[in-house]
Parts: sequence; structure tokens; C-alpha cells
Amino acid sequence: MAVNSDGTKLALVAEVSPEYLAQEQLDAYNKRDIDAFLKPYAKDVKVYRYPNNLEYEGLENMRNRYEGFFKNNPDVNCKLINRIVNKNQVIDHELVTANGNIFKAVAIYTIENGKIISVTFM
Repeated sequence: MAVNSDGTKLALVAEVSPEYLAQEQLDAYNKRDIDAFLKPYAKDVKVYRYPNNLEYEGLENMRNRYEGFFKNNPDVNCKLINRIVNKNQVIDHELVTANGNIFKAVAIYTIENGKIISVTFM
């Protein structure tokens, strides 16, 4: 919290919660809004396949993958089944619809400095 020199203005600064960031990207995913989807992610985000196989790294690689996916899958939707928040990690159990198929997935988001720095898919 900060106050200006004449005491007429107050500024509050807070970091967004890990849960907020996970929900922000989920909402944008369901809208197929690539820019809003990428907003919560760090520039050097790492995406893993469980347990620790690096699939790709970086926001531009994520953009390239999801931009076409959103365009080619007008039925894409992700329904949250359950969410666990533990400190800087969010674990989402999801029911995903894409290209006429429905499947369950688990995504583990790790957040640092107000951005999602890694995602691990199971």
C-alpha cells in the first residue's frame, strides 16, 4: 500500500492469485480467444507431458499450437470437474470436448510472479 505525498491518493498493489490465472486462461480457452488465453502465461512458459517430458517452451510456440487448434475446433470446450489450489500450484481435472471427442484431462499449473510458468498435462 502506498499514499501520495499530500495524502489524497491511495494505491494498493497485489499479485493475482494462482486460481485467478488458471480460471482466466480456461475462460479464454472456451472462447477460443488466443490473445486472452496467452495473457496469463510467462514468455518462457514450459509445457510438459507428465511426469516431466518437455513438449515445448515459449509463448510463441504456445500461440502457434493453440491458434490453429482453436480455428480448427469450433466445438472446443473445457468443463472444470474439480480444482485443487496449493500455494503456487493449481491442479484442474477437466472434461474436454474437441473435434467431436470428449475426454478427461488433468492440468497442473505452476505460477510465479503473477504468471503461469509451466503446465503439465496428464
